Amino acid sequence: MTSRHAVRARYEHLYLHVPFCARRCSYCDFSIAVRREVPWQQYARSIARECEIRQVGDHAGTLRTVYLGGGTPSRLGPEGVRATMEALRSHVRWRDDAEITLEANPEDVTADAVRQWREAGINRLSIGVQSFDDLVLSWMHRVHDAAVARRAVQAARAGGIESVSLDLIFATPDRLARDWRADLQQLLALEPEHVSLYGLTVEPHTPLGRWHERGQEQEATEERYEQEFRIAHEELARAGYEHYEVSNFARPGHRAQHNSAYWSGVPYLGLGPSAHGYDGAVRRWNIDAFTAWERTVGQLDDPVGGEERLTEENRIAEAVYLGLRTIDGLPISAAEQRHVATWVTAGWVEVRADRGGARLVCAPEGWMRLDALAADLTAFRSAS
Repeated sequence: MTSRHAVRARYEHLYLHVPFCARRCSYCDFSIAVRREVPWQQYARSIARECEIRQVGDHAGTLRTVYLGGGTPSRLGPEGVRATMEALRSHVRWRDDAEITLEANPEDVTADAVRQWREAGINRLSIGVQSFDDLVLSWMHRVHDAAVARRAVQAARAGGIESVSLDLIFATPDRLARDWRADLQQLLALEPEHVSLYGLTVEPHTPLGRWHERGQEQEATEERYEQEFRIAHEELARAGYEHYEVSNFARPGHRAQHNSAYWSGVPYLGLGPSAHGYDGAVRRWNIDAFTAWERTVGQLDDPVGGEERLTEENRIAEAVYLGLRTIDGLPISAAEQRHVATWVTAGWVEVRADRGGARLVCAPEGWMRLDALAADLTAFRSAS
């Protein structure tokens, strides 16, 4: 069995897309499969087949991170997570200290599930709380309420998960009268090692998108979006969290290693429906729909949906954008320092000394203008 899309690079990071969800959230435009009964056995078998088709085992390095994302990977249940991890182990290996993350919804996090997830190798949970306001959770079409979210974190702690990340969504519609600061205070009371915060966006073909088209919902104003972003930065910094990436905060030593690999531009492998991967030169993505992906690998065909070879222009744009996303920043020349001098004056960025050179680092005010700043600097760098 040979695939022209076989893995072409040694990689240390693996992303696994698990598409299953109990229902579609009002804002979600991800590739998901809503199932009452999750076909975890078929999914695990199909992951093993994709590994075979793409000859993963012949090219795999020793992994530093494995990330089960979705969708809702916790919907696989304890048995499904175990079977999926066993399917991976038959083709790849990972370091003893590898970061193995499972995305979970609060209602799936029970004492028994945590025990079995840990036995399967999971050592980090990313829990999609989104809010501690029950009205907001209902509007989002979330299954859990705030009490369930708190119990989930307690179950994770009691079960020995030492790294817990919590997600919140900010900038919800004004009419919900949400108290954003109260949400942050309830999150901090749970003392997670890591926090991810995402501003609500209206995407077409989602329930929220349709509500917006009909005039039933209005997006939060840009002013409130920026205000809530600033409040989060201030509150989390005061509590000892490092705002190390535009959407992510961590206690010392708890940055997300897997996501940091994306922002560093290193190769990573993507498996499962709609999963993306990068081998250092080419980006590829799999077929979106679960049924089509499963059928394709069942026929021993590569489930590739498309691929793109990066041009020099692409590489410049990605280096700038990814560099500005994190507090590590990116190296800049003397000419570029002159170009961004007005940004420094405005408080959007800082220029820091770096081993005989200089690095450009975004301040929180700059992150709120990330797309515009990255596009401007990319154009300047490309023309130089």
